[in-house]
Amino acid sequence: MATLTPAAPAAEQADVEESQVCQPVHAFYAFDTLYCELTGNKPLAPQFSDDKYPLFVTWNTRSSRPGRAPRLRGCIGNFQPMPLHEGLAEYALVSAFRDSRFRKIEERELDTLECGISLLTDFEDASSYLDWTLGTHGIYISFPQPVSSASSEAPSPLASSTSISTRSTFGKHTYTATFLPEIAPEQGWDKIETVDSAIRKAGWNGRITEDVRRSVKLRRYQSRHCTVSWEEYAQWRKDNGGEM
Repeated sequence: MATLTPAAPAAEQADVEESQVCQPVHAFYAFDTLYCELTGNKPLAPQFSDDKYPLFVTWNTRSSRPGRAPRLRGCIGNFQPMPLHEGLAEYALVSAFRDSRFRKIEERELDTLECGISLLTDFEDASSYLDWTLGTHGIYISFPQPVSSASSEAPSPLASSTSISTRSTFGKHTYTATFLPEIAPEQGWDKIETVDSAIRKAGWNGRITEDVRRSVKLRRYQSRHCTVSWEEYAQWRKDNGGEM
């Protein structure tokens, strides 16, 4: 009589799925691109399939103090699916050198860095700015420029009534911003705080009223993520015949 293998728990299955999509070799390749750009060494050829994904490359600086979380050093990506060989190499350098929030990464910083890769999946249009799950979804928001706010007393999307007596008017300029799924939990934000922070990140400096939040079109997505340290990368490069 055949024996049945018990199904893996949902969390374990999710971990397996994530490891199959986003792998340490993706982060090693991005690290290798930056290392060779800064040192003039020859990069190693990619050792993974050239699938297409929207992707983000994140550089963090690790703290010298035990227990302290790494600090963001650069993070830029693309929401259009890109071949991984091209996309990881391009955004490894774009996020290192062209994130306007930070100065360019320099060679002397390499051994303090860690590299995170996020491959984005499962894009869905949300029904409201609150229609997403903390810790599961990243958010991409777009909203028109608010021109005036006649009232800030509009009910939230959770209210039973949808009638609004006065509304903001909006201009033609459109603001956009995104947060990856891990950002809100790391910052301790709830949904409204996350959306408000995204509105600020997009460049709106005026008052954030309920009308402004209601004007947001939110697209939610999920992320398959992996992070490697400098030490892990250096060992990988040596193991694969690369000079250090």
